[in-house]
Amino acid sequence: MKQKMLVFLLSSMFRFFSFLPVLPNLYVFESQYGGRFDDNPKAIYDCLKKENKPENKLFWSIRYRDRKIVGNEDVNVLYRFSIRWLYYMARANFWIVNARMPQWLKKREETKYVQTWHGTPLKKLALDMDTFSMPGSNLETYKTNFLAETKKWDYLVAPNQYSEKIFRSCFAFEKSFIESGYPRNDVLYQKNNPTDINEIKKRLDLPLDKKVILYAPTWRDDYYISQGKYKFYVPFNIEKLIEILDDKAVFIFRAHYLVADSLSELADKPNIYNFSKNEDISDLYLVSDLLITDYSSVFFDYANLKRSMLFYAYDFEHYRDNLRGFYFDLENDAPGPFVTKEEEFHDYLCEFIKENDIKESDEKLAEFGNKFCAWEDGKAAKKIIEVIQK
Repeated sequence: MKQKMLVFLLSSMFRFFSFLPVLPNLYVFESQYGGRFDDNPKAIYDCLKKENKPENKLFWSIRYRDRKIVGNEDVNVLYRFSIRWLYYMARANFWIVNARMPQWLKKREETKYVQTWHGTPLKKLALDMDTFSMPGSNLETYKTNFLAETKKWDYLVAPNQYSEKIFRSCFAFEKSFIESGYPRNDVLYQKNNPTDINEIKKRLDLPLDKKVILYAPTWRDDYYISQGKYKFYVPFNIEKLIEILDDKAVFIFRAHYLVADSLSELADKPNIYNFSKNEDISDLYLVSDLLITDYSSVFFDYANLKRSMLFYAYDFEHYRDNLRGFYFDLENDAPGPFVTKEEEFHDYLCEFIKENDIKESDEKLAEFGNKFCAWEDGKAAKKIIEVIQK
């Protein structure tokens, strides 16, 4: 009852402010429901801020409890669901967002909703999903709510032709695609050089003389604690990992944002770093020599760097058959070795640390890059701004 009353009050205030005229060149940005200061919206925000045009008014939507993640940057912050947030959301010229907005937020026609999304689709999405295991809802309701959301979008960013085809289907999207690549990957072209990489390593307090291995798995729909809260279980022996790393490499954990709070066992482990909360994942890509993942779409982005990848899919059959299903034949077409056993995972890790490469992935990497990274050139943010400002 309290929840319904709160929604009624918020939506009423938003509608009231919507009677006021739209403010030209006013942008509101949001990443992952106001929980982050990163990703595609951040890249577009940075590009507009760099232009330094006085007519542009840039605001970042963030949850009050996550306010510290903006650090010391000069940011016009809007605390999500505050009266000030409702006022500027109602009068914004542009919303630039990478996930869904609250269902009760009724976008006015004059506001342009730019949906950047947050990954190239590997797992089935939205209207294409056949199974559903998230608490507090069911598949039919989930699809109905998602369809209501996608109808609000005026623009949808596509990182590649493969994604555009899937987005058209899974989101039932019929308006304007922006064929630009992902803005968050611009930095992978702009800063992929020793000077910038070493600067990032120093800022992250990473050693300059050791190999860096990034582990970025996805979350599991059925590992839930309560609505909106999930657990992640480290799928390998940490002590064995430390032994393999020895003094030659360090290991970075980057958990999905839904499970970022569930890795307390990593504290104070030698050569292991947990950057699951605040660090921009693009910086982690740049400093890493090897990416290890499972079913996260991070490998589509990492492929722009043309570096080795390893796929550790310890629960592959369960995930494929019972949780999501895939658009992409990951087992056969992954741009790197695909393993399901911990012993195989250890073997490839040892090979990389010894040889500085996983040669098995070289040919696959080149083919994969041609297919999925062809639109990426370091200028996606500028392309998007040009399209939406016309």
